[in-house]
Amino acid sequence: MKKILRYVSGAVLLMLLWAGVVLFSTVEGWFHQPIAKLNSSASFFEAVDIEVNKQFVGNFAMAMMKDGMIESEKFYSSGKPVNRNTIFQVSSLSKWISAVGIMKLVEEGKLELDVPVSKYLTRWQLPPSEFNQEEVTVRRLLSHTAGLTDDLGYSGFEMGSPIQSLEESLTKAADADAGASGEVRVGIKPGSEFKYSGGGYTLLQLLVEEVTNQSFASYIKENIFTPLNMVHSSYTWVDSSGVALAEFYNSDGSRAAHYRYTSLAATSLYTSLADLEIFFQAFLKGKNNEPIGRNVLKPETLAKMREPHGQSMGVDIWGLGTVLYATTTGKDFIIGHDGKSTPPINTAVRLNPETGDGIIILETGNPMIATKLASEWVFWKTGKVDTFLFPMLMGGMIRTMGWGSFVIVITTILFAVMKRDKS
Repeated sequence: MKKILRYVSGAVLLMLLWAGVVLFSTVEGWFHQPIAKLNSSASFFEAVDIEVNKQFVGNFAMAMMKDGMIESEKFYSSGKPVNRNTIFQVSSLSKWISAVGIMKLVEEGKLELDVPVSKYLTRWQLPPSEFNQEEVTVRRLLSHTAGLTDDLGYSGFEMGSPIQSLEESLTKAADADAGASGEVRVGIKPGSEFKYSGGGYTLLQLLVEEVTNQSFASYIKENIFTPLNMVHSSYTWVDSSGVALAEFYNSDGSRAAHYRYTSLAATSLYTSLADLEIFFQAFLKGKNNEPIGRNVLKPETLAKMREPHGQSMGVDIWGLGTVLYATTTGKDFIIGHDGKSTPPINTAVRLNPETGDGIIILETGNPMIATKLASEWVFWKTGKVDTFLFPMLMGGMIRTMGWGSFVIVITTILFAVMKRDKS
């Protein structure tokens, strides 16, 4: 019996060691191959072509950035052609631009990062909770650490359907994604953990309107879009504008509806590849020595947005409205944001503030291709598995763990049988 226990204990120990090795190897990218030849932009673009041709893509616009400048662009469409000025709805990528607008209010002293948001609210208040709601601050809302448990995801309202007011949406979003409560409330201790919350950004939207006495859309236009000359960007859509809007598609290739949102700050930004290139460049010093932030935000404020606040599995993944994808050689972070919604919209930006290199992808009709290609770009450039690539590799990681554990069990059994036969 003691021998059996020794064999079982040894097998379990080996399986745990194997699992640790596989996990570490996956995190470090040892089991993953770059999508293209290193240091070859042409090769990366070829890889993008392969991916786009392998699966359905409705509309696709991509820019590769090098040293802060546009290196190359790529466009694809199943129907009406798109170009760098075509407008895309970008889903949760909206949050990154929204956060910049909110940080401008912080710079101006109109908002404080670490005071209770209730100080600013008159139109709506968080519902009662067993947790201290005075610990819900702007900093925690920006970083998804405010303890909100709405799990929002917004599906939006189809053309012709009534759209909720901001206060109604905060109370219970009628367009909550499947499985989300839609109720913006404090369900865990604020500051205790990272928990993604679309509702937190809808609350920030209300906060902006309360503080500025203007609509969220008009505030962002006046303070971010106009100063940066982002002429094709807005948080609302006017059908009569005459501006080209990218067609919406389902994953099966059929045309999809255009949805509108109450939750502008969280998910409703309309913008173009050309405008996002401008926004990208605002995080860097310009080629003619234009200042970082382009006098819209101070460089130190943009740096503050990259400071870690949210963690997952012990890894820094979120700043103030900014996703932290991977560390840089200078111990900074590759930053940006992704967007994903249904009907399929997938958008992604990756920016290395040290080198000025990056990628921007806007896409309709496929739920994951923009995120996959942008994360592959990070691995291709740095050899690091970023925040969003790791989940994509988990299936292979688990299979490798399983097969290794199977081999360990079989080997242990055979060893035990051989030892018994010898004795």
